[in-house]
Amino acid sequence: MCLGPYSRCLISRLRSLHLQKRQLCSTATHNGKPSQPSPPPIQVVLTESAGRGVFATRRIRAGDLIHTAKPIITHPTLCTLNSVCYFCLRKITSSSQHFENHNARFCSEVCKDNAKAFYDVERRADWSAFNDYCRSQGLKYPLLVKRLACMIISGAESADCIDILQPASLSPELILAMEEGFVMLRSAFKKAGIDDEQMKFLNKQWYTNVLAQIRINAFRIELAGGLYEDLLSSAAASIESEIAVGNAIYMLPSFYNHDCDPNAHIMWIDNADARLMALRDVEEGEELRICYIDASMARDARQALLSQGFRFQCNCLRCSSGD
Repeated sequence: MCLGPYSRCLISRLRSLHLQKRQLCSTATHNGKPSQPSPPPIQVVLTESAGRGVFATRRIRAGDLIHTAKPIITHPTLCTLNSVCYFCLRKITSSSQHFENHNARFCSEVCKDNAKAFYDVERRADWSAFNDYCRSQGLKYPLLVKRLACMIISGAESADCIDILQPASLSPELILAMEEGFVMLRSAFKKAGIDDEQMKFLNKQWYTNVLAQIRINAFRIELAGGLYEDLLSSAAASIESEIAVGNAIYMLPSFYNHDCDPNAHIMWIDNADARLMALRDVEEGEELRICYIDASMARDARQALLSQGFRFQCNCLRCSSGD
């Protein structure tokens, strides 16, 4: 990615925080023992203008790890199917140890076992036509819907497991365009011998609603890599990287609202487990916000992307000042 001045400033800030953290690392122990983790210093509150938001319950220092989050659903991009773990999205190289189950590759036996929540159902069907449809149309979110449907059929999740997430507003034209994906998904399950009782949740209304929620809440997973001394230097690397290994849905990170000058940052080090970091000091009661898009873009480009992709006009201080 070609970084603008704003992104370079953010990277400089992260690296500066990294050095400060190294100098203060001795305070993380007590009597020679690591300190016990405490509950995340946050709470989810309903705001007047932006729906739910995440607020600090105490002062959070710049560089602090606010919390971690495991995904509810993940799926690799179609071009990384053979190069990342089919469950956690960790990169798999020709020299790294990996475990295979039919056509899927996993980075560990643990991931292979955890994938049974969806893969025992998924492997029964032929997904070549569905994947070709997604590839030809440039679609990624139907893959997450497919995986969630497999989890529901297997009994690992309920059909309403992501209902709490905010949906995107869809035009009639977009809803109509979704119908082909729904028909192909249901047909693949039908041909695989999944009976109607197991698929009773899988109607057009469910498919459209879930896809609307995934469209606005999915995170593009870009791995920073695990070659750094701590999370802060990896945060800088994640901003410099633009190679996505997949997409994922989370519960708590989905409640963070947007700001073009964020005080928090979400990152992925070597798999789809998310880490939320404070970019600057955050006071008790202050809302924690992340940036949904590339912050280095010009104001008009940011406004257009947020309006088209997320259906809102950004009124943050940075946009209001014309930056």
